[in-house]
Amino acid sequence: MKKFNLRLFTAIFASFCFCVSAEAQTRQETFAITNAQIATVSGPVISRGTIVIRNGLIESVGGNARVPADARIIDGTSLAIYPGFIDAYTSLGLSSPTPQRSPQPGQQAQPTQAAQTNQTQPSNSNYPEGLRPEANVFEQLKAGEAQFETNRNAGFTTVLTVSRDGVFNGQSAVINLAGDSVSEMIVRTPFAEHITLTTVRGGTYPTSLMGTFSALRQMFLDAQRFQEITKMYDKNPRGLRRPEADLSLEALIPVLNREMPIVFNANSEIEIIRVLDLAREFNLRAIIAGGQEAWKVASRLKSQNVPVLLSLNYPKRTAAAAPEADAESMDVLRLRAETPKTPARLQQAGVKFAFQSGGMQNINDFLANAKKSVENGLDRNAAIRAMTLSSAEILGIDNRLGSIEAGKIANLVVTRGDVFDKSKTVTHVFVDGKLFEPKLPARPSAAGTTGGQPSALANVGGVFNITVEIPGQPLQGTLNLTQQEAILTGSFQSQLGNVPIKDGRVTAEGFNFTMTVEFGGSTYEVAVVGRVSGNQISGTMTTPQGPISFNGTKTP
Repeated sequence: MKKFNLRLFTAIFASFCFCVSAEAQTRQETFAITNAQIATVSGPVISRGTIVIRNGLIESVGGNARVPADARIIDGTSLAIYPGFIDAYTSLGLSSPTPQRSPQPGQQAQPTQAAQTNQTQPSNSNYPEGLRPEANVFEQLKAGEAQFETNRNAGFTTVLTVSRDGVFNGQSAVINLAGDSVSEMIVRTPFAEHITLTTVRGGTYPTSLMGTFSALRQMFLDAQRFQEITKMYDKNPRGLRRPEADLSLEALIPVLNREMPIVFNANSEIEIIRVLDLAREFNLRAIIAGGQEAWKVASRLKSQNVPVLLSLNYPKRTAAAAPEADAESMDVLRLRAETPKTPARLQQAGVKFAFQSGGMQNINDFLANAKKSVENGLDRNAAIRAMTLSSAEILGIDNRLGSIEAGKIANLVVTRGDVFDKSKTVTHVFVDGKLFEPKLPARPSAAGTTGGQPSALANVGGVFNITVEIPGQPLQGTLNLTQQEAILTGSFQSQLGNVPIKDGRVTAEGFNFTMTVEFGGSTYEVAVVGRVSGNQISGTMTTPQGPISFNGTKTP
């Protein structure tokens, strides 16, 4: 009989720990955000509605959306929900990040330090390093959610990422800012080929901007000829010399065939004009990135259907001028005054555009400068669209991201206060349905200081005797919680041993943490969400097979 009970207990415990696949852990927790204002972007604003998130997707959204019984409820009263913000040009996630600098109009971009120090990589390309479009950022990405914390805390859930080295920067990828592996992060790869109007390091041709355009034009001509010869040889090789393999030219064929867009980093009017001429000559699906002076050629951008990934890294004086310093030129002053007007001018001309950070040092400047665009004539809803749905449309992911609609990926940002208000607070961020809660700043206490327990957080510290309601075999245990403001530590002790909690956070509603449980030689993650009311505790332990509730009482 003992043996039978042991097996029964083992089976129940296996049900509790769940024989899981790595894909199905905490992302399958179900959430319901209720009573919130919802900016769907693709439709009207819902003044008071509910969003249900299940299995990483938006299950339902609306004023009368039903709240499932197994959902963790987040009261959205006084909160606003937006689609997760998209930064449409970054180098986030690269194993060796490169400086994010954009050339000023009229200036040549210089090779980055990383490009100057990297060793030449073996390649069967017939072109020098810097003119090799075959590189794919996917091969350089590194996994890990911690690297994205600053951007997530600012409300960003998705980015376009690409290397910044060379004339050809290679092929980019669209990634979500969460995931334990690179494959989990990927939304789309490759997205586009990328070009920066710079020169090749080491004095190798091209050494001037005109030389760069000449080299690009010649490579496209070479790729056209390469494709023609390859087709001829594949059709009937007899009597024909075998074409030489070349990865660089092969990489340009999807661009020439309009199967892949090509993004040009260009800021000045003359750069953009030359890019548009090149795109028209070779019938390319071109996109402009940067675009400080794009407003000057808005009519051509519209007629050629070329969208702009518009940099919000607006020019500004970085330090007070010394009394003996020369006055800034009229061109510099004009650029600083005119650049924030560019989004409104592009909107008026009917040019498709999205916002990107442009290598800004402080990601919080993104929303501040978006607001500046609104102050300079851009429609407010268009500004929100430029960092959500318009970005998704240009990046070709609008069927899964960019707006709040049932069936789309649950990438959401929740704020207290208007999104463009400097005093707003990002309270929750969801990436692929996984919840991240930025640490809230401490609020003043009744005595007017910021010391002690912030009033925005629940009081959850203590020792609790709990019962985990495993079907047919309730599990008794002790939950020991130690709270230091928003940080929660402690352990869960039961017949299964003493398991420390990790990633513990205290919220306004209660707490959450994870536990790593070892069983049968395997390791499993259990996500715990709970509330404390007086001396009572309750909550759920969530797994891929569904949530298991628990409740208990605080010990004296």
